[in-house]
Amino acid sequence: MAGLAGCQTSSDGTDGDGSGGATAGPTETPGDGADGGADTPTPDSMDGTPTETETPGSDDGDGNGSATDTAPGSADTLAARRVASGFDSPLGLEIPQPGRRFIVDQVGQIHLQEDGSVEEEPFLDVTDRMVEISGLSEQGLLGLAFHPEFDDNGRFFVRYSAPAREGTPDDYSHTFVLSEFSADPSGSTADPDSEQTILEIPEPQGNHNAGAITFGPDGYLYVAVGDGGAANDQGTGHVEDWYEAVDGGNGQDVTENLLGSILRIDVDSEAGDQNYAVPSDNPLVGEDGLDEHYAWGFRNPWRLSFGPDGRLFVGDVGQGAWEEVSIVESGGNYGWNVKEGTHCFRADSCPSESPRGQSLRDPVIEYPHDGAPVSGVSVIGGYLYGGDELSAFDGQYVFADWQAGGQLFAARETDEGLWDTRVVDVEADESFGPGVLSFGRNLDGELFVCTVGRSAGSGAVFRLESA
Repeated sequence: MAGLAGCQTSSDGTDGDGSGGATAGPTETPGDGADGGADTPTPDSMDGTPTETETPGSDDGDGNGSATDTAPGSADTLAARRVASGFDSPLGLEIPQPGRRFIVDQVGQIHLQEDGSVEEEPFLDVTDRMVEISGLSEQGLLGLAFHPEFDDNGRFFVRYSAPAREGTPDDYSHTFVLSEFSADPSGSTADPDSEQTILEIPEPQGNHNAGAITFGPDGYLYVAVGDGGAANDQGTGHVEDWYEAVDGGNGQDVTENLLGSILRIDVDSEAGDQNYAVPSDNPLVGEDGLDEHYAWGFRNPWRLSFGPDGRLFVGDVGQGAWEEVSIVESGGNYGWNVKEGTHCFRADSCPSESPRGQSLRDPVIEYPHDGAPVSGVSVIGGYLYGGDELSAFDGQYVFADWQAGGQLFAARETDEGLWDTRVVDVEADESFGPGVLSFGRNLDGELFVCTVGRSAGSGAVFRLESA
């Protein structure tokens, strides 16, 4: 996998060992965020499509029969059973219905896995609507969320990177697009002509795109948006903010654009010429700022999820020193680019609150880039575990680093301060990674991991089980 730290890749754009490597992941690219030079691999399964790798009809705990009985297991080890493979860059997994997994491949397709196999035809293909993806890119098809009433209305939402659209400045990289599509809730393909654009955001650079979307317990859609790219939250498309120690700062600005934030919108209503409305209790409604903002102060919030208790967890990729996971609340300011994790950024000291009187909120989890047992280069947000099969992880946050190297992390909540975080070894019959791109969760609260290796078509989905 490429990338030695938050803002570095190897000089030739390959994965550092000359193998060409897999694409994608929330790594950071140098300078203005230009893509690396490696070719994007494509699935190399026998028929050119992703494949099912579990025994057809076996109990997998997401609706095809009863869940497999498992022992409590160890708190330091998990087993991983591969259930699908042959993807390029699987960075999302959604299971809105029993027995139906929807796997997001960054290169532009959503694949449906049902009844013991991955459908030959993609559920949805938006490749022709995206920017061209090559090398180590943070662009592409980046998010998928099914409406809470998908079984009745067939509505779902995707987030992808499109060529610059009207309203995007000429010197910007591309346009962030959030769109709605429709499908027969029991069908194997969606209607590609049903697209309705919900939101467009001009993106200055090609990196820091975040992209995760999810519905909250309140029925509103939450959208993760990076700071616009490049380094330090500076340069083209990065507006001035209140913090003088580091020029620029979309993360600390809430009036000029929607970058560097978590947004919260109502896709069941419309307002004016928008295909969405803003919930009346969003924190900036009636205040100085753009109403879509729910929380801000983020750099590259790659993945986000709600826990069983309704708390919103966001993994925010750091720059060159610290990775972080925060519990995000309405109106919260999470520090970037004043702070990286709990540490002042590019300064010996820094303020603890913004001019609005908001405290800059610290993460609940952080880890360094310095080679400590819990360390890495790009955090991959996961889930607070609430299932039944992995009792040793009950109530713990399971997550990873992009350069996972066959391991995961788990964090246990403490009474105050940072959570206790440890390394979790993974036992797998098949090659597990070495890269992790995202996690998934089924309707019973059991967890899956999307991984990618060093060769074409090496992307795979694993189910986590007791070791």
